[in-house]
Amino acid sequence: MNSNVKKNISAVNGLKWSAIERICSQGIQLLLMIVLARQLGPGAFGLIGMLTIFITIGQVFIDSGFSAALIRKNERTESDYATVFYFNMTVAILFYAVLFFCAPFIAEFYKRNELIELTRVLGLTIIISAFIIVQRIQLSVILDFKTQAISSLSSVIISGGCALLMAYNGFGVWSLVIQTITMGLVNLVILNIYNPWLPKRSFSKKSFHGFFSFGSRLLISSLIDSIYTNIYLVVIGKSFSASTLGQFTQANLLSNTPAMTLTTVVQRVTYPLLSNVNNAKGNIDEIYLRILRLTAAAVFPVMFLLAIIAKPFVVLFLGQQWEPVAELMSILCIGYCLYPVHAINLNLLQVKGRTDLFLKLEIIKKTLITVILIVTIPYGVKIICIGIFAQYYISLLINTYYTGKLSSLSAIAQIKALLPIWLMASISSAISWFLIPREIFSELYQIIGILITNISLYGIGMYLFQKDIYEMVKFLFIKTK
Repeated sequence: MNSNVKKNISAVNGLKWSAIERICSQGIQLLLMIVLARQLGPGAFGLIGMLTIFITIGQVFIDSGFSAALIRKNERTESDYATVFYFNMTVAILFYAVLFFCAPFIAEFYKRNELIELTRVLGLTIIISAFIIVQRIQLSVILDFKTQAISSLSSVIISGGCALLMAYNGFGVWSLVIQTITMGLVNLVILNIYNPWLPKRSFSKKSFHGFFSFGSRLLISSLIDSIYTNIYLVVIGKSFSASTLGQFTQANLLSNTPAMTLTTVVQRVTYPLLSNVNNAKGNIDEIYLRILRLTAAAVFPVMFLLAIIAKPFVVLFLGQQWEPVAELMSILCIGYCLYPVHAINLNLLQVKGRTDLFLKLEIIKKTLITVILIVTIPYGVKIICIGIFAQYYISLLINTYYTGKLSSLSAIAQIKALLPIWLMASISSAISWFLIPREIFSELYQIIGILITNISLYGIGMYLFQKDIYEMVKFLFIKTK
């Protein structure tokens, strides 16, 4: 069997295990969140939302773009791995120290004294993550997503059990904190059992400079992206109550989790795969377009479906206290359906080694977000969500323009490839919405009726008008041998 066939089989198996890991772990987390949300209420989730930006920035710093640089490199040495490990650990410890001493200022900013201890404990996840970043890189390089799936699912189940136990015993917001810490610790233990690794070499300045030249721009880009992704939590947390922030946090979680989960399933496998094709001077544009269409075909119908069942879903599973979440969720779902286009376009820039364009693209889009946020803040959370929706559709034009400059696929060509799928998903959802009488059926029967109708209409449409995507799905999930 030649090496190309082996790589294709590895990619298919990697995609399957990545799908199992992401879909199952996110599905379990969603179920846990529903139970915890009913027990804890919006306030507890609002407090965690206030700290999310700081933890996210810490995670960006400990990676510093080195993971992508190491995966992209053809020949990786023990010195390379050791350099990444030592650098990440140093950055993680320094960042946690800053976070520890800044905790009182964070609490003062939000006028919530309980955030001091919450910040100091939750920040430990940054150090835990730094311990296992090399193991994750090594497993991703060889497309071993089975081990990562075992680790992820185990950590979600064990940490979720701890959170439920604490929530039902009156620990409130600390249930969510311990859930996060436990998840990191379980991942640490399992990854070291399946892929034990300790640095055997010293820090290499040569390796560091090589990674930094590539990763520094990614660091700045990722840092900007993380700040702006979470800036809404800071603004809403500062301007409104913890309960309002909790409602926005849940709407954002329920709407972006499916898009990000389904995209990550493909993205985690396709980045190393595209890198291999690029290094071999293969037809990367054709593969890129297939990945883009396949991901859109999976994400678009899910997001439009969630948009139309938001109200019965929220009332049925979260309870009446969370009903304001439904309208926000519907708006965000239609915006986040374009997330895969954003993510895969950025993947192509990284594979091509154009981190300069990656950074430029992020600066342009974040300037757009700033303008939209400033305009929408005075009008409340609903208008802020509409601003997020608008930002994703404007960003589509910016993303595809820049990737079009690096390939034979212009912005118009990419949009033409995606538009039929978008229309099919939106039309099938709209028809499903009007066919099911909401005044007669309970929330559960509304969801079931819309679900069956929507899947049937979308499936028929895809089979009739996008049959090549059906064949791709058949290949990926049936032909594994």
